[in-house]
Amino acid sequence: MKRQKRFEVLAARPVNQDGFVVEWPEVGLIAMGSPNDPTPSIKVQNGKVVEMDGIPRDRFDFIDQFIADYAIDVQVTEKAMAMEDTAIAKMLVDVNVSRDEIVRLVRGLTPAKIVAVLETMNVVEMMMALQKMRARKIPSNQCHITNVNDNPVLIAADGAEAAMRGFDEMETTVAVVRYAPFNALALLIGGQTGRRGTLIQCALEEATELQLGMRGITAYAETISVYGTENVFVDGDDTPWSKAFLASAYASRGLKMRFTSGTGSEVQMGYAEGKSMLYLEIRCIMVTKGAGVQGLQNGSVSCVGVPAAVPSGIRAILAENLCTTMLDMEVASSNDQTFTHSDIRRTARTLMQMLPGTDFICSGYSGVPNYDNMFAGSNWDVDDYDDWNIIQRDLKVDGGLRPASEEEVIAVRNKAARALQAVFKELGFPAITDAEVEAATYAHGSKDMPGRNVVEDLKAAQDMMNRGITGLDVVKALAKNGFNDLAENVLNLLKQRISGDYLHTSAILDKDFNVISAVNSRNDYRGPGTGYRLSEERWNEIKTISQAIKPSDFDV
Repeated sequence: MKRQKRFEVLAARPVNQDGFVVEWPEVGLIAMGSPNDPTPSIKVQNGKVVEMDGIPRDRFDFIDQFIADYAIDVQVTEKAMAMEDTAIAKMLVDVNVSRDEIVRLVRGLTPAKIVAVLETMNVVEMMMALQKMRARKIPSNQCHITNVNDNPVLIAADGAEAAMRGFDEMETTVAVVRYAPFNALALLIGGQTGRRGTLIQCALEEATELQLGMRGITAYAETISVYGTENVFVDGDDTPWSKAFLASAYASRGLKMRFTSGTGSEVQMGYAEGKSMLYLEIRCIMVTKGAGVQGLQNGSVSCVGVPAAVPSGIRAILAENLCTTMLDMEVASSNDQTFTHSDIRRTARTLMQMLPGTDFICSGYSGVPNYDNMFAGSNWDVDDYDDWNIIQRDLKVDGGLRPASEEEVIAVRNKAARALQAVFKELGFPAITDAEVEAATYAHGSKDMPGRNVVEDLKAAQDMMNRGITGLDVVKALAKNGFNDLAENVLNLLKQRISGDYLHTSAILDKDFNVISAVNSRNDYRGPGTGYRLSEERWNEIKTISQAIKPSDFDV
């Protein structure tokens, strides 16, 4: 058939390289509104939920039981469940209704009822609600710092640049598992070089991750996954109770942590039970609430290609972010996994979290080029820094980042690489050469770095664990080698582990190691002129970009 030329051009557009599917409710390939989703209901007898969403207690699976026993407030549930779906939705967008009032009400809602409420809302209404329901007043951002070679010098430099650019949390992982201690150590030093008080984590299997945290190398964790069907939980040898126990293991040792979930995971694992992705995700969110965990990383995360392929899938992602805030938890709202070939589409997906603001707009903006991102590539990477900063400037919105000059970046990358070089020497690890420091200072990514002796590095990383090296050893090594400011920064971070204040909901640390959380910086949005507003200092920081022409640039 002879092609119409406009259709030929359209067929070659990046968006048409994406995958799309027609809804298939029987296998769970439906974002919202599955005909198999249950009808909202609740029955309480003698202070115990005996029926929830049409299922009697004797037919509860263990997720139903956990939610009924730990996530439903039986004191308010019958009144809350009797309200019209649209009445609750209108409360969410009404600036005259306080966040606290909605939080009290939502404690009584079942998963199916929350889904029914969210079904009545369009994306603009959800964004309006998210602006009010975010737990912490100040929005923030998180990034990934990794590379394909697990090069610790590059991780230190990249971490320093990312922290200086504004990321309050940074996450690393590994290509080779045994490199983990060095990746975590490098990111700790890099983070405290770029900005005092930056929190870091190393995403691994739980035993090693917890051990690194207990030694004071890392400060938080978020890769503790929960799921919306019993079969998926069992497939991972887990239950809501085992996850709750693990959460307490982190918290009792002074580690901030949150669970991870997201629309589409159950479909991807083959156990969606014909339910909508959003319904199953609401169950995950309520399990998190019932476990007493302060927050959740969600927004589909690594499963984003599944909801993104079906109608209303990106809307469902926004809905799950909103639900997390309705249940009074911190939300790290994803935007951290590449899912489309279209720059327009990836930007549209992010604006729904960036404009209203979330606790962490990205739970993994790639602070490295995407070819180095060991989390499979992010929706945003270092090549997008200018775009992100200019969007903030265009819309006068705080996306958590700040412009940085080339001179600033060179200086902070170099300092972090030199600090790690000194620590490696002091602790007897394989030498970091001056050539490596120079390369990391100016590198775009791992392609610009000289190779290291991987075998010797892996032996030394294991030796680091065998010798029981802790954050205090890092403090001593930094101080002994003239990096007194960095030693003080790491020591102050360790002190937070003792006070436990940064375990509060949505906690981050400012550059003076003050905790900013939903306790002392509560979101008080009630319409225009209220809630978080850019300070003059912050606005000047956002709008002052090097690309902007100044009158002084011209000879008059």
